[in-house]
Amino acid sequence: MKIKSTTCLIILLLVLIRQLAAQTNERIRISQDLELVRITANAYMHVSYAVLPGYGRSSANGLIFINEKKAFLFDTPWNDSLTSKLVYYLENTMKLKIEGFIPNHWHEDCMGGLIYIKSRGIKSYANQLTTDIAKKKNLPSADQGFRDSIKISLGNKVVMCYYFGPAHSIDNVVVWIPSEKILFPGCMCKSMDSGNLGNTADGDVSEYRATIDKVINRFCDAKIVVPGHGTPGGKELLLHTKELIP
Repeated sequence: MKIKSTTCLIILLLVLIRQLAAQTNERIRISQDLELVRITANAYMHVSYAVLPGYGRSSANGLIFINEKKAFLFDTPWNDSLTSKLVYYLENTMKLKIEGFIPNHWHEDCMGGLIYIKSRGIKSYANQLTTDIAKKKNLPSADQGFRDSIKISLGNKVVMCYYFGPAHSIDNVVVWIPSEKILFPGCMCKSMDSGNLGNTADGDVSEYRATIDKVINRFCDAKIVVPGHGTPGGKELLLHTKELIP
């Protein structure tokens, strides 16, 4: 009888593991240009698409962390229209309350939907450098700036954002979710199929290596690394990025 009970328990555990695996990488198509990809039980990557001059149809990644029916958004989709669709889905379909927003840097693939975020009264935070650049360029800016780092509480869990120095842009930050072991370095980190660093016109290639080294050393226990564009992976994405630096 004891052997039979043990067998049943093992079968139950296997079923639960399979169900969890099926949930991970689940894709939800919100619109033709917007989808969600589940990367852990409590986190989604949002992927949006826009047609860019000289590049064609391009995708960009952002992150959503969920806890206790509350959500925090990192990077918006490319524009206000796509951002409104994302927010509507999170609030009305997933029944989440969006507690706040932080962009990785000032480019449109990170905060192109900030006007909509602000119109909804969602609290926004940003690296003070990002805020300063946005104001100089007459772009919308976040409600609150921070320097070096900020700690955000979402229910009983926390999210940390750090500024380690210039790379893809002079203001790029990284997001760390300790409970999920998720690192979102955004556009400073390249996907494994990237053959170069991409657009660094607003960054500092001379400081790129020092910045990425700080990220690699600080987050040695990261399990999931989400780049600004392309497929997520592990710490190998950071090492690959370092190899691309001239």
